[in-house]
Amino acid sequence: MVLWNKLSCLWTLGFCLVTSKRFSVPSIKDKSFIDQCVDAHNELRRQVQPPAANMKYMSWDEGLAKISKAWANQCQMEHNHCLSNSYHCHPIFISMGENIWLGDSYNLTPKSVINHWYNESIFYNFNRLQCSKICTHYTQVIWANSYKVGCAINICPDLGGTETAIFICDYGPPGNYERTPPYTKGVPCSKCGKEDSCENKLCRNKERDTLIEYPNWNPHGKAAQQTACNLLCLVCVLLRLF
Repeated sequence: MVLWNKLSCLWTLGFCLVTSKRFSVPSIKDKSFIDQCVDAHNELRRQVQPPAANMKYMSWDEGLAKISKAWANQCQMEHNHCLSNSYHCHPIFISMGENIWLGDSYNLTPKSVINHWYNESIFYNFNRLQCSKICTHYTQVIWANSYKVGCAINICPDLGGTETAIFICDYGPPGNYERTPPYTKGVPCSKCGKEDSCENKLCRNKERDTLIEYPNWNPHGKAAQQTACNLLCLVCVLLRLF
């Protein structure tokens, strides 16, 4: 009877934990999720002060989203290890930028997190290119030459509690080059490229904004291939030593 009561309590606890979960992790292919991520970025990129003369419209990239999802699934509150190596993350971009947020999934939306990153602007002095606290999430969000983004969310109990979520966005090309302005200030769209059009203060280009798909590529496969290559190289070195 005592054993049954304990089992019953454990079952009830497990049921409560499952049914209390309020957040459903969106797919990186979900159009609503994609639109929320893209729209939130572009809405804020239009608002920068001083105004930007060369701010590119930011569009979705499937490859960046796959990378974000693969890393979010690792549940590590640190940047993707492949960022420091050229061509190790993305099939096209030499390198990429990355923003990470960790918090409670309750009321989590892409817009709320991206706004949180943007709010670091209060610590950033554009004219002096100085930051009094943390600004790198903000500057990556509004980096003029970063025109592709891919984001993902995952629930990570080990990083906090049952409702702890990690939200990651990867950017191409990357921003945050030291002592470099995130954009050129001036009349909106006055410094767009020759082939660009101006749409609500952002520089748009049909070719640049096209969604590229990578059906036969995934970051897991590339990582595994790189690991195998590293092991093979290690074996070769050991054979030469002996």
